[in-house]
Amino acid sequence: MIVLISKRQSIAWLSPFLVLLLLFFLVPLLYMLITSFQNSDGFTLAQYKAVFTNGYILQGFKNSITLSVISAIIALMVTLFAVYAMMKFSEPVREKILILTNLTSNFSGIPLAFAFIVLLGNSGLFTLLFEKWDIDALSSFSLYSWGGLLLIYIYFQLPLSLMLLYPIYDGIQQQWKEAAALLGASSWQFWMKIGLPVMLPGIVGTFSVLFANAMGAYASAYALTSSNYNLVAIRIGSLIKGDIFAQPELASAIAVILAVSMVTAMLISEWSISKTRRKLK
Repeated sequence: MIVLISKRQSIAWLSPFLVLLLLFFLVPLLYMLITSFQNSDGFTLAQYKAVFTNGYILQGFKNSITLSVISAIIALMVTLFAVYAMMKFSEPVREKILILTNLTSNFSGIPLAFAFIVLLGNSGLFTLLFEKWDIDALSSFSLYSWGGLLLIYIYFQLPLSLMLLYPIYDGIQQQWKEAAALLGASSWQFWMKIGLPVMLPGIVGTFSVLFANAMGAYASAYALTSSNYNLVAIRIGSLIKGDIFAQPELASAIAVILAVSMVTAMLISEWSISKTRRKLK
């Protein structure tokens, strides 16, 4: 009797979450899948054929993947050193840095793009200051180009990467370093032989999260370049709202392929993580 009551209470507590999951995840996902196989004539694979034969859409995938991979790698490299430096501070200082990082991670989308336009746009603060001071550092830089997009992507990837890597670094115990030092290992040897192999699964997992985060980014890129730069997320938005005419079925097919590519990246990451953990045992 007590077990049944406990189960009923658990179901009651979970009911709001299950309703939200159904309404905001499962129903839209099923609708997207069904719509991607439809047109005015009924069931068809024409939308998927159009995706794989349309050079403009394929270029959008290429641009998104390139941007996502490069921004994820750069963010990882920067935060690996940043978190290593953080570990040198005291616990209260690290907590304050994490709070600031958490606040920064919420600064994205249209406000982030607007902030960069104010600072580095054609009439931005730093652009005008450097021009007045005859500094050529920004003379060949355009915020509305691929380089500007990459800069914004790296910016919103950094806080997420730092928060994901911090617990991984925190898992490296001081006793391991002391034991390695007693055995004559240098700091470099410790990180190459012990530190990085232990952290590798977490680093790979962090990369997959950053990749998925960048692949699905829409607001910042759209606010900065509108439809002038070909990215998958922007193509989906353009097809749904209809810059020329709406094609929601084609947008659904692109979204399904985008979701499959992101899930594939996550599965590869999980496979790499499990393989690395088996080697470390």
